[in-house]
Amino acid sequence: MCSYKAKLVSNTNGAVRAPLLERRNNADAAGLFLRSKTTDDEPKPGPSPSLSPRLKLLNKSKSFSYSVVEYEAGSIAAARREEVASFHERRRMRIAHYGRTAAAKPSKAAPPTPPQASHVSEKRCTFITPNSDPIYVAYHDEEWGVPVHNDEKLFELLVLTGAQVGSDWTAVLKKRQDFRDAFSGFDVEVVSKYSEKKMIAISSQYCIQLSHVRGAVDNAKRILQIWDEVGSVDKYLWGFVNEKAIATAYKVSNKIPVKTSKSETISKDMVRRGFRQVGPTVIHSFMQAAGLTNDHLLTCPRHSQILHLHSLHQN
Repeated sequence: MCSYKAKLVSNTNGAVRAPLLERRNNADAAGLFLRSKTTDDEPKPGPSPSLSPRLKLLNKSKSFSYSVVEYEAGSIAAARREEVASFHERRRMRIAHYGRTAAAKPSKAAPPTPPQASHVSEKRCTFITPNSDPIYVAYHDEEWGVPVHNDEKLFELLVLTGAQVGSDWTAVLKKRQDFRDAFSGFDVEVVSKYSEKKMIAISSQYCIQLSHVRGAVDNAKRILQIWDEVGSVDKYLWGFVNEKAIATAYKVSNKIPVKTSKSETISKDMVRRGFRQVGPTVIHSFMQAAGLTNDHLLTCPRHSQILHLHSLHQN
């Protein structure tokens, strides 16, 4: 086994200095700022060289440990402590100069406050927002959910809800007048007689998909059959809900379904009769528009107003 003996080094004045390895070890121990507990019966340390710390050697249960007790004013550890204290003071002053604090942490920027809507709009259905198009807001406030019993009006809503597929109500409402002009004010008898040439011309002139035009013409023919069989579209459709609108009680918009068992029942019967573009989702949207179901939220003032309209019609 190799052994190493540290040799004392003397300077030109004859003073004894601790070997280089011992001084490095002492400096490392000083940097840790360790201090161990001692008892009164432990022997006090004797004098040590002037440039090295004075250490205590503890002997408890035959275990040995070194601990730093104190340092002379001019020792390496004292100089190191002064240097660290000076560094932290400069850093604190630098941080204070930039208006920051040591505990400051970057925080996420607060989201911008949305524009405040009017008191009335805050009570509307939540899918009506401050950014909603005025034509859509007016439709919600004046038409959506209002009970419809006129056959031509029901035919119009059926065509509009079919055209909404792949689009949205705002875009359809903006083209509402074009639909009315294209389908002769939704005169069922006139539309049912449109020829293929007429349908192609309407599609080109009013930028309405040809499939929608053909679907509207076919549905007009089916309505004529309902007139012969039932008497009116009003009687046919409202018979599915026993002449009484379905009153829902939704509190949030995301709870409103896109289709229901009732819309599936109506859709199946209309498909059986030869109607086109009358899937369960389209029919549910049609029921909302025609007032067969009142899907305004409970917090929306239109909910109670439409209930009142239904009660007036039944009386």
